[in-house]
Amino acid sequence: MNLQLSRLRAVWPTRRGALVLGAVVLAACSGTNELPPGLSLAPLAAPALGDAAEPFVASTPDGGVTLSWLERQADSSVALRFATLAPGDTSWSAPQEILRRTDLFVNWADFPSLVTLADGTLLAHWLQRNGTGTYSYDVHLAASTDGGRSWGPSALPHPPGFAAEHGFVAVLPDPAGGADVVLLDGSEGARTRKPGAKEPGAPMQLGVARWQGGTVASRQIIDERVCDCCQTALARTAQGLVAVYRDRSEDEIRDMGVVRFIDGAWTAPARLHQDDWKIDYCPVNGPAVSAVGDTVAAIWFSAPNDSARVQLLFSTDGGATFGSPIRIDDGRPTGRVDVELLDGDRALVSWVERVEGRGAEVRARLVHRSGTIEPAVVVSPSSGTRSSGFPKMTRTADGAVIAWTIPGTPSAIRLARLTVGAR
Repeated sequence: MNLQLSRLRAVWPTRRGALVLGAVVLAACSGTNELPPGLSLAPLAAPALGDAAEPFVASTPDGGVTLSWLERQADSSVALRFATLAPGDTSWSAPQEILRRTDLFVNWADFPSLVTLADGTLLAHWLQRNGTGTYSYDVHLAASTDGGRSWGPSALPHPPGFAAEHGFVAVLPDPAGGADVVLLDGSEGARTRKPGAKEPGAPMQLGVARWQGGTVASRQIIDERVCDCCQTALARTAQGLVAVYRDRSEDEIRDMGVVRFIDGAWTAPARLHQDDWKIDYCPVNGPAVSAVGDTVAAIWFSAPNDSARVQLLFSTDGGATFGSPIRIDDGRPTGRVDVELLDGDRALVSWVERVEGRGAEVRARLVHRSGTIEPAVVVSPSSGTRSSGFPKMTRTADGAVIAWTIPGTPSAIRLARLTVGAR
């Protein structure tokens, strides 16, 4: 498989075979109707009623949840919309529109987000085309200080003026009212591309930026050679930031990389775990990371020697070192992972697992730092195709909210609560 064929398709999801998808499936992977002790699952009505996909959920400072998504319109434009779920509520607010454009870059794996800053400001990011190339698009960040009724001017967390790929963004609010941003930045590849050449002149890079005072206050490159189109992840420990991403060596080893922001500077890139996955194209399967205090949980997909697996690592020193990997899949993973660390011991993980004769399933389970894994729960059937997207979770007071896409014409968003009982 060559790199060009593996690239993402910038099209709205279309139906890939009929799926009979009803209510959220409340079943363990053993096929029974019993849930693992301490973990319950309940459907949560979605506020998105149109041709909706690419959901993103994030926790708010007051314990609520925001949901953002893309919704295709009849006039061929696409709207970025959001709704909020207040603490204790069972229904979402009325949807609000952040923007509607015909030049948004719409993609199953690279999608917008919305987070709430410490002072209540809403900060959104989206992807907007910046040239005629298939993968030429910019990342835009914009804020609202009035609950989403109006939005300020957008700013770029990467250098302007380069018709290149910029995306796969993770935005993390900080306690001071700003936010940190990590992304893939193709600016240098565009700057050094030779006239008439199709390929970039330099590899994809890992960039970071600071949102402060209503705009992008700083930008920096912290890894000069990374995988082209895998998601990035960002968490905050008691010591500082931890970023996890898919790195790329000169001989095409694409294991996970990790960098930390400690004492005002980013550390040199290090390998999260030595998988030695040698692959000459991007697998489009990024990691996720979560932190509580100085405990960190990082999850990722790899397939060295054609042996696909999803693994989880814990750290108790802010990401400086990690323990032994814990395999959390059930033998046939597609990846598309997420993790929410609930406390210093337990992590709630999600991923997509292939099922013989039934496509795939969105699954979730509790994993303990000791290495104990609880039985998996089937959150929903899934197609396993690109159009089913990436399920996303966010932590709540008693567990997490998870969102995913049901592919079709129209496509739809589904949500559920994963509630974790006391230990």
